[in-house]
Amino acid sequence: MRKLFFYILLLLIPAFSFGQLKNGYEININIKDLQDSTVFLAYHLGDKQYIKDTVKLDRTGHGIVHGSEVLPQGIYMIVLPGRRYFELLITANQHFSVSCLFSDYFNTLKFTGSEENSAFVEYQKKWVTMQQRAAAISKRIQNNKQNNDSLKILASVQKLQEENMKSYLKSVIKENEGNFLGTLIKALLPVDIPDFPVPIGFANPDSVRWVRNYNYNKDHFFDNIDLTDERLLRTPILNARLDAFFTNVLIQSPDTINKEIDKLIKKCSGNYKIFQFVSVFLFNHFRQSEIMGQDAVMVKLADDIYLSGKADWVTKEFKDDLRKQIDLIRPNLIGKKAENIVMDSYKGIFVSLYDVEKDFTILYFWEPNCGHCQEATPKLKAYYDKPKDYSLEVFAVCTTSDKAKWTKYIEDNKLTWINGWDPKRSSHFDYYYNVQSTPTIYILDKNKKIIAKKLGVEEIGPFIENYRKFFK
Repeated sequence: MRKLFFYILLLLIPAFSFGQLKNGYEININIKDLQDSTVFLAYHLGDKQYIKDTVKLDRTGHGIVHGSEVLPQGIYMIVLPGRRYFELLITANQHFSVSCLFSDYFNTLKFTGSEENSAFVEYQKKWVTMQQRAAAISKRIQNNKQNNDSLKILASVQKLQEENMKSYLKSVIKENEGNFLGTLIKALLPVDIPDFPVPIGFANPDSVRWVRNYNYNKDHFFDNIDLTDERLLRTPILNARLDAFFTNVLIQSPDTINKEIDKLIKKCSGNYKIFQFVSVFLFNHFRQSEIMGQDAVMVKLADDIYLSGKADWVTKEFKDDLRKQIDLIRPNLIGKKAENIVMDSYKGIFVSLYDVEKDFTILYFWEPNCGHCQEATPKLKAYYDKPKDYSLEVFAVCTTSDKAKWTKYIEDNKLTWINGWDPKRSSHFDYYYNVQSTPTIYILDKNKKIIAKKLGVEEIGPFIENYRKFFK
């Protein structure tokens, strides 16, 4: 009996050792026509790529990338010399082989021991072919813009091709239901927008249809993406979908954006890493935005996430600095009533912003020696003087403490608008209006509500003209 137990134990040792070898990851790479070269294992994270591992291929083109810890799942890349690469899926199975020819890696790519990667290769090849056909149809449409008959035919061909592509994606999703490839392809699938009927009698049926399509697309844009699946973090898909939604899908109104942020954060709150990724994406996206008024989105993100304690990945120093920035933005958000400022003036009398009784007040912060101001001020004067528009006033605040230069510039250039002077900044104009550079411009309505900010001088006239048309 003891001898039998000993033999059973010996039989178990290889199985146990094999199980030990399956820990971590191990990818065998074979590229026959790429000898003695270095290749890299890299991964996607958002819209960037990072190197995870390096391997030197031997004289037969063989090498192994391996590690003792399991890789986070996602789309990875084998990066070849000359910045060429092919993608592969890292799933639960992280022990497999890949082979190809360097001279034609896309068409010769083959996986062994990973059915999901084999299916991924098959999908990529088919999808590239379909994209090439779609591009050829688009080119024919561009070349036949003057031929209505040809355009009608080509439009139907294009629609059929789009349906075929969508149908193919759905078939791949069905064949790979439950695995990572199916999840990825589903995340790429666009929303099917119903054909909304417009009841007879509407004055503008196209507008009604557009609104319904917009709302449906907005409300269902993330239906095909599992916002709790952190495998999507190591793909370019989640970042691209977020960027498309907040750049191209939504109306770029802060109120609209803020409402959609609340919905999105709620959807991804079930996974900490997804929540962190989405929060960082939104913060960076709107911090860099040059669209007027979107600083209100920054204030919301700061209040709701970063300063509330939910963003525990940032340091105290970061939060303290952010709080200072937000405190400078908060008083001058578009839609808020402008803070009153009272100061001395060129005429030697105190002037108050609230005493200006005009439909529009242009609040202009400037300096005589500022290079940009020297270009902007004459343009603003030309707009102010020709023809004289009595429904607006310029309240100009000089930010320098050199009174001689200020008065000389006013006299030399015949600036007849309100010229404010507050060298000690007792009115705190720099705080209330976040004046960190010159020129800085705000436009206020007759009730002193901020309706525009940080415009270029050449944009003032068109903005006021459009505002009058819209709010007449």
